[in-house]
Amino acid sequence: MAGTMDILIREMIIEDYDQVYHLWTEIRGFGIRSIDDSKEGVKRFLKRNPTTSVVAVQNGRIIGNILCGHDGRTGCFYHVCVDPDYRKHGIGYRMVRAAIHALQREGVSKISLIAFKSNELGNAFWQGIGWTEREDINIYEFILNEENITRFIK
Repeated sequence: MAGTMDILIREMIIEDYDQVYHLWTEIRGFGIRSIDDSKEGVKRFLKRNPTTSVVAVQNGRIIGNILCGHDGRTGCFYHVCVDPDYRKHGIGYRMVRAAIHALQREGVSKISLIAFKSNELGNAFWQGIGWTEREDINIYEFILNEENITRFIK
């Protein structure tokens, strides 16, 4: 691994999809949805949120990603990940800061995310950079499309 200073954090574009998807499939415990995380699903997401998702790139290779969108009030982070060989070098934090700044430019003042309870590494990351775990709310969902199945990477 070359130095982390030569890692570029930039907006994600649909042309990044193949490398981003490959990264997702290399991370143990990662959940990938069959429809939402397909190329068409991500293209739809980026069309709605063209400036807020980010990638970390070194020498043309994507080593980190955050899908980030908002509804006009609350931002949401999805699929925050860094290649395991590049962790513990501040790349995740830099991506989070870039996505936060993008949301602030759009007038968003709050961000939420979901981390699986079994994701010890992810939960430690969020707590370590000052995010607060909410214990005063319940998360509910209603499935509109039963074909949108989550597959976890083993």
